[in-house]
Amino acid sequence: MPELEVILVLLAAVAALATLARRIGVPYPILLVLGGLVLAFIPGLPRVELEPDIVFVLFLPPLLFSSAYFTSWRDFRANIRAIGLLAIGLVLLTVVAVAAVAHWVVGLSWPAAFVLGAIVSPTDAIAATSIAQRLGVPRRIVTILEGESLLNDATGIVAYRIASGVAAGTLAFSLSGAALQFVVVAVGGIAVGLAAGWLMVRVFEFLDDTPVEIVASLLTPFAAYLAAEEGPHLLWHELLGFPGEPFFSGVLAVVAGGLYVGRKAPALMSSGSRLEGAAVWNVVVFLLNGLAFGLIGLQLPYVVEGLGEYSYAELFLYAVAVSLAVILIRIVWVFPATYLPRLASRSLRERDPTPPWRNVMVVSWAGMRGVISLAAALALPLSVPGRDLILFLTFCVILATLVLQGLSLPALIRLLKIEDDGSTEREETKGRIHVAAAALDRIDALAEEEWVREDTAERVRGMYNYRRSRFVARFDGDDGDGLEERSNAYQRLTHELLRAQRQELLRMRNDGEIGDEAMHRIERDLDLEESRLELRKLDHDN
Repeated sequence: MPELEVILVLLAAVAALATLARRIGVPYPILLVLGGLVLAFIPGLPRVELEPDIVFVLFLPPLLFSSAYFTSWRDFRANIRAIGLLAIGLVLLTVVAVAAVAHWVVGLSWPAAFVLGAIVSPTDAIAATSIAQRLGVPRRIVTILEGESLLNDATGIVAYRIASGVAAGTLAFSLSGAALQFVVVAVGGIAVGLAAGWLMVRVFEFLDDTPVEIVASLLTPFAAYLAAEEGPHLLWHELLGFPGEPFFSGVLAVVAGGLYVGRKAPALMSSGSRLEGAAVWNVVVFLLNGLAFGLIGLQLPYVVEGLGEYSYAELFLYAVAVSLAVILIRIVWVFPATYLPRLASRSLRERDPTPPWRNVMVVSWAGMRGVISLAAALALPLSVPGRDLILFLTFCVILATLVLQGLSLPALIRLLKIEDDGSTEREETKGRIHVAAAALDRIDALAEEEWVREDTAERVRGMYNYRRSRFVARFDGDDGDGLEERSNAYQRLTHELLRAQRQELLRMRNDGEIGDEAMHRIERDLDLEESRLELRKLDHDN
């Protein structure tokens, strides 16, 4: 099984490159793409060809579901106008602009040119937001980038399926028919996703088994995606007479399901399920991202093999032209789309004040492409004219945007002196004050119960009073009593005590005084105790 060997090598490379990326401060998708490209030239490694259906079904649902699950519905709704302008307006404009460049500069036919435009129109859901979150930009920028990447895949895929059908000769283009299909695809996908999310929430109500709950959560995005993509085929083909293969948007189904489950699940899942589920999902998302970006690099040498009729100079010119079109059209769109509506509408200015141009510049430069473009390009029918050249140009756009924009975005953020506005930290502090107050109220209500000992209630009351006072001081910006400093000292002391306990626990296990099962039970309690520490992680080496 040579393919398995390549996957194992790639997994090892993912771990090594992700560690290196963290140490040197580079977004790990960039190093993974370059690492995959290097691996492709290692002699003796077997050729790995990606099946498009595997890319769509295996990679996209869990990655999108995870992003949607942790998306703030409040922030998403508050920025829906900006997100919609990027996810719909910018995607459609990119399709047209890239198609024009591909036709007039590259020489592709108009149908093939529109296919290329649709393929490279959606941005990647991971690269830009990972950079923005790591560098601490204002929360609104992260929300807009996340929301855009969640929704623009649906717009891009619908445009791609229409364009590829026309290019392959299986679909006659009609503007009204395309508009109707877009509405049906979007509404149907959202409906299927909400239904899948509702069903999963009902399942959580009856489950009381952490491993089963985690497996159910992992299956939910695949169920939503497949139900949307495959379910309506016979129904809509017979009822509405759409040519080709009718479908709902699996991407929107996964996003809608993730938003719904993310909103409802916290009230239903146990603390154990949340702790263990988060750990499992973190590993799954990391591995899928690592494999996806690594496999992008592995494919490029095989794509170039089919381009013998073009010189290297021609290919370079075409790649630069299309990549520049993708990058520049985003800048051309974002600034007018941000400022012109506010100039025309006073109510909009009052409701949503004009953002600083620096923030707008970051959004306009954060247009990296990734897995969705790769999958769409590989799924092109063989009958599409210029297929090999479209594949090559798609890979070049992915590489150019990831490397050029991905490497320069952190420097741009620092150059523009964009900093986190602290809104998330203030909201967290406010929430901690209120939950501490709720605990104190409950202690007072239970103090008269027979099973509550007076000394225990007083000790717990003191702990929550201290906690509330500390967060009130942080929220007000007044720490004259040194509560934060004392809390830091307490946190550090607790870490030292936990370290000593773990060392003794390992010594007893290594000396045969206790078995591994007993060690793991005690170790879990120590881990949970450490997870309850409320301040940001301390540097143990200091």
